Formats: sequence, structure tokens, C-alpha cells
Amino acid sequence: MKYFFKSLALVLVGGFISITASAQTKIYNITTYGAVADGKTNNTIAIQKAINEASSRGGGRVVVPAGKFITGVITLQSNVELHVDKGAFLLGSAIRADYGEGKASPLIVSNNQHHIAITGQGTIDGQGDDLIKDIYSRLNAGTLQDTEWKTPNPWHQMRPTEDNRPKLIEFKNCDSVQIKNITIKNGLCWIQNYKNCSNLVIDSIKVESVTYWNNDGIDLVDCKNVKLTNSFFNAADDGICLKSEDRNGACENIYIANCRIRSSASAVKFGTASHGGFKKITIRNISVYDTYRSAIAIETVDGATLEDIDIRDITATNTGNALVIRLGRRNQKAPAGILRRIYIGNVKVDVPAGKPDAGYTMEGPLVTIPHNVFPSSITGIPGSRVEDVTLENITINYAGGAKKERAYFGIDTLEKVPEKIPNYPEFSMFGELPAWGFYIRHADGIKIKNMVLTCKGTDYRPAFIADDVKGLNLNGINIKQVKAQPVILLNKVSGQSLKNIKIPGSVKQNIMVQ
Repeated sequence: MKYFFKSLALVLVGGFISITASAQTKIYNITTYGAVADGKTNNTIAIQKAINEASSRGGGRVVVPAGKFITGVITLQSNVELHVDKGAFLLGSAIRADYGEGKASPLIVSNNQHHIAITGQGTIDGQGDDLIKDIYSRLNAGTLQDTEWKTPNPWHQMRPTEDNRPKLIEFKNCDSVQIKNITIKNGLCWIQNYKNCSNLVIDSIKVESVTYWNNDGIDLVDCKNVKLTNSFFNAADDGICLKSEDRNGACENIYIANCRIRSSASAVKFGTASHGGFKKITIRNISVYDTYRSAIAIETVDGATLEDIDIRDITATNTGNALVIRLGRRNQKAPAGILRRIYIGNVKVDVPAGKPDAGYTMEGPLVTIPHNVFPSSITGIPGSRVEDVTLENITINYAGGAKKERAYFGIDTLEKVPEKIPNYPEFSMFGELPAWGFYIRHADGIKIKNMVLTCKGTDYRPAFIADDVKGLNLNGINIKQVKAQPVILLNKVSGQSLKNIKIPGSVKQNIMVQ
């Protein structure tokens, strides 16, 4: 072994634990333990031996030097930093058997450990294209079992279950974790999954994973004290996804900022697993492009309490939907959750008429029912209402082009919008909606200040509809083109306040209250 005169120490920065350099870190180069950079040799034993020795001696830095190193499943242990040097490629094995029998293990795992890190300018590559070929070969030969791969799905392709598609990184119940500067690519399932972890710092990482479905860029599951900054995600599923799988757990005290996202699903998403809670989440300066679903999706449908969310400075181009906020009840065995105290400000989204995720190897599934462009929405359910949402400085530009021949919803039949109480939450879940710009239902205490809605093409629907809302404050709504009258429809709305409404033509004709 060698000694490196910079080491890991814990520093409290802005309320988050960060790992920085200090004196006398021991260096464990994996080549010292027999690892070979030929892109062929399986180096699992050598890499694990280096990790084990580093941990047993009190910790240190395990270095993957420049070159191509194949590995199977490795386990990161306390006080160990896995450092992938610039020019180094840690390549996941393309042989399914190397991920264990039964459910496939993630490539890099850690459970109940502390003070761990993955750093460096190198690349962790799951080799998804080659691995899926091996999986299909074994499935066709009957040497690998799978319950789903021949089941029809929206993509009309054979998709092996997640049990046969390994994640790349999965840390559970870990404390004081740092992921920094690394590139992570070509997985077959969730790229990185952090579950019940605390004091997690993720900075300046790059995720490129469009090989297959369920490629969430990052999943934070019931994690606390997380700082995710300065990172890029290009994922064939949700980009940044917060989940709560534990009824007694929560995603709490999370800060996300300065990230760029492309996704064949939603860019920033809360849910869909939503059993415990989402609390004290701050999001700043997110850039989204070529994304199929929502720029922001805030959803609790399994009983979770979702509250105290502050999101600002979101820009999205060529994105299928600006915003969806949904309180539902998918889990019929538990009471509906709570969704309240949400602030979203300084948002600009351009919504195209076509499918915005074209170019992915496997694009998101088409909505099979006839529909026009979907509006943004805030929706609760009867008896469980969304509460206290403030939207400020919001601009949504729609391409428009709606046709009655494609889909039609008359404003005299608002009660026919389906509730879809137990359904999977999604901006398209209701089918055709009666508004082209914004739709609100079963909500209390909604404040909208300085919202601009534009529609370039034709549309037969009102721009804005609120249905069954208590306490609606609209101040500074600017709808620049009248496509149909009324432009704003308030149905079963009480306690409304309308100020500074800008609509061409007669206010009496353009605003309907019923």
C-alpha cells in the first residue's frame, strides 16, 4: 500500500455533512491486489479484497486507475472511498450470473455502513446493451426464470422483470455518504438508489443511461439531509425521483440545485411510491429539455404526507407538461395522504404539440386514448383535498392545435372528468381535460400570482378551469390569445379573488362563474 497525504474528514457545511481532505489517507490501488485492466478479466475478487483491507485497517481510498476493469458485485464498507481515476472505466459484468441467483444484486452495494464515498473523474459503466443480450439469451434457452418478459406492456416489447435487471448503485441505511464528480452510465434499472440514508452529498455527477426502461437517474428513498447539486441526468425514466416506501419514513431536509435533466418520463418527481412522507424539500435552478412527461411532478397516492415544498427557477423546453400536483388514493388499505404548503415560483415551460422524447432508443409509451395537449393540473379527490399551494411567476407556452375531431370535452359536462382515485398518478391520467392551460379540482387555498398562458395554435377549450375550489386567489393572470370563450371558467368555486386579469376583449364574455 501507499500513503496519500490527503484524506477524508467530515465537515459540516450549510447543515450537510461533507467529506473533505485531511492527512494520512491510505491508498489501496486495485492493481496491487491483482486487478487487470484488459476489459476482459473479472476483477471482483481483487477489488473486494482492496475494499476489505482498507476497511479493516480503519479506512482509506481504493483507487481504480486508468484502464478498463470488469467487475461483478462489490460491497463498499465503512470509512472507504472508491475513487475512479480520470480515464478509468469500472465496467459492470455483461454476464447475468455475476449478479447472483434469484433477484439480481446491484453492481455496487452498501448496507448499514458509514463514511463511504464514490469519487473521481472516471466512469462506472453498467454495459447495459451487452448485459441485456446475455439476459435474453438465457431466457430463450430456459436457463433464467422471469415472470414478466413475455407479458404485454405499453411498449409492445418483451421486458424482463426488474429482478433480472441490476441497479448500478444501491446504498441502504448508510450515513455520511458522498458521491462526487463520477460519470455513471448504461444501466438496465434504477441507476442509483439511496434508501434510508442520511447526510448524503451528491455533487457534479453525470448520468447517461438510456439503454432500457426504469432507468431513473437517481432515486432518493426515505432519505434525510441530502444535498444534490451541479449534476446532469439523461435517463430513460424519471430524472431525479424522490420516493417514500416506509410508512414510518420520509424524504426530509433535501436540497437540490443547479441540475440539467433530459428524461423519457418526468424530470423532477415526488412519488410514485408515497407511503411515509416528503418534508422540507428545496429545489433551485433546474433546466429541463426534451422530456416526455412533466417538468415537475408532485404526487402522493399511497398515504404519505407531502408538505413544505419550495421549488424555484425551473426552465423547461420541449417538455410534455409543466406541472402536475396530485393527491390520490392508490393504496385502498390506507387513508389518503396529505398534500399542503407547496410554493413553486419562477417557472417557464414550452410544451410542444408532438412527442418530446423522440430519439430515445425506447421512448416513453404513447397515451392510447385520443387527446389533445394536456394542461398543467392540481387535483385532489373528494374528501381529500390539496391545500395551500402558491404559484408565482409562471409562464407556460403551448403549441396548441387542439381539434374537436381528435377529442372533445364540453364545459357543460365537467362532472364527467373521471376521478381516477386509485390510478397511477400522471398528467395524462384523466384523458382529455376540458382546459388547455391549467386545470384545478378538489383543492383549497390556491394562490396564483403572475401567470402567463399562451397557445400558438387553435384550441376549442377554455384556458383555465377551477372546479370545486375553496379559496382561489388569482392575481396577474395574463392570457394573451382568446381561443374560445369563456377563457376562464370557475365552477363551484367559493372565496375567489380575481385581480389584474389580462385577457383580450370583454371580461364579461371571457370569465364565467357558475
